[in-house]
Amino acid sequence: MEAQPEPLRGKRILLVEDERSVRDTLQRLLRCDNHTVIEANNGAEALGLFTQNRFDVVLTDYVMPFITGSELAARIKRLVPDQPILMITGYELRPSRHNPVERILRKPFDLDDLRSALVEVMRSKNSNPLACNDLGR
Repeated sequence: MEAQPEPLRGKRILLVEDERSVRDTLQRLLRCDNHTVIEANNGAEALGLFTQNRFDVVLTDYVMPFITGSELAARIKRLVPDQPILMITGYELRPSRHNPVERILRKPFDLDDLRSALVEVMRSKNSNPLACNDLGR
């Protein structure tokens, strides 16, 4: 059994998800590790927030109204080429030229899967993962 990496803590995350219940659940999971979570319910709203703020990571769904997660990622990468982006989806997708994300996390996933994916996409930012003692781990 592979050991899970220690979770990142205290990052500023742009969460882009059109389904309210999924967005609420993800927000709660992310706040467990003391992340600051800014929410957008679609890609167009996310672009507006992104151009006005800085984020350590963008966490986006793939299927959304107005702008897909892939289109959002491409637009963000044109603005900030090294912006870490994690995509969540139930579809069989891979990072590519047309889907310029660092990692894709397949639904369904649990907190450990989310934490591992965040650590992976933040590696290039030289993050220092810390323990999440408040979960009793």
